[in-house]
Amino acid sequence: MLSEHEGPGTLVILANFVSSLAVDLTETAVLRQWAEQAPRKLWLTRPGDVLITPVPLSAPFRHYVFHRLGVPEESVTVITVPDTPHLPMAQALAEHHLLEPLRALLAERPTARLLPTALDEASVALAADLRIPVVPYETRVPNPGTLRAVAAMNTKSGFRATAQSLGLRLPHGRACTGSELGQVTTELLASHRRVVLKTDRSAGGHGLHFVSQGDQPPQSSPPESRWVVEEYVEHTRAVSAQGHATATGVEVVYDGEMRMSGGSFAGYCSPVEDLPARSAEELTDWTLALGGQLAAEGYRGPYSLDLVCTQDGTLYALECNVRRTATTTAQAMVSRLTGEGRSAWSTGTVTAIEPMTFDETVGHLSEAGLDFQPGESEGVLLYADRPTDGRSWRYTALAPTHTRLTELEVRLAATLGHEVL
Repeated sequence: MLSEHEGPGTLVILANFVSSLAVDLTETAVLRQWAEQAPRKLWLTRPGDVLITPVPLSAPFRHYVFHRLGVPEESVTVITVPDTPHLPMAQALAEHHLLEPLRALLAERPTARLLPTALDEASVALAADLRIPVVPYETRVPNPGTLRAVAAMNTKSGFRATAQSLGLRLPHGRACTGSELGQVTTELLASHRRVVLKTDRSAGGHGLHFVSQGDQPPQSSPPESRWVVEEYVEHTRAVSAQGHATATGVEVVYDGEMRMSGGSFAGYCSPVEDLPARSAEELTDWTLALGGQLAAEGYRGPYSLDLVCTQDGTLYALECNVRRTATTTAQAMVSRLTGEGRSAWSTGTVTAIEPMTFDETVGHLSEAGLDFQPGESEGVLLYADRPTDGRSWRYTALAPTHTRLTELEVRLAATLGHEVL
């Protein structure tokens, strides 16, 4: 796969976690929580690049990242866009009078390209306004039809419709409106012990509700709201594959096992291990089929397919994410730091006993021999900036084997004195 940075010129990395592509913009609390992860996009930068972030980056984190990347700190421009409720981040630039300074900056970089986290209408409009292409559309921006297809595929109902047409195995279920939600839930509970109610546009476990036989029916929902109700599939693991669509073809870039907590995404471990051969083949075939459909709609770039695997190895597809996901930057970072070497890697959150500064946490990792340094083949990286509570540290670990990776995570938990999720 071509890297995001393949080709000449400057990348304008738009960390637009505040986007209507994944959840409604009225969900300010969850959007603000997701935006706290924006500093991780610094790992994608190279000299001359611009990072647009909704949260400020601390000086210790910037120094930490640039040292490991071998990038001079002063060679990357960071623009912070203040939190703007109900407004996509790409539009918030103009709201805070940051568009003209960005335009002036890019006048000195005539080969700039925009790399948004979410390919939404606002980010494409920003690229058109700045007269720069969207990565990986080398000379243009995607057309309105492609944007509509991307928006639809990032809904649960849109995914189900496409997956059914492609022959993917799905949990029994159906889409409905808020006014139909109670009736549909009751009907499905007549034949399934447990069902999952999913807000049609939701991600990362946000918007999921689990209802079992004997529970009270769901509370009333706005009649015009959109939902998907599905049987809950008893499973032993959750897996995911990341594909990449180009004008010439589709490929599976990596796969892994998702770490879940209460139905929400809590981490990842790649590559996936011990999947039955027929399941591994389906995972690849389904991911390629989905990518082929996206490519036919004019989409170019990364996407993921999320599934669960039952005890007997049967896969059920749950959703897709047509955007840069929670694992895209981590995989790009690991590939870059290892020179495209084949490493096992994981992401997660380790909870420290007490709050610490960024430098104190790095110091603990260094004393334990865990701190990843350039040129090494294994170690732990603080993937994002200092968390707001000073305790819940997002990390990426990498090692030559899964066994060694597990050892590193055990040592990490012991070093900071608590637990890894």
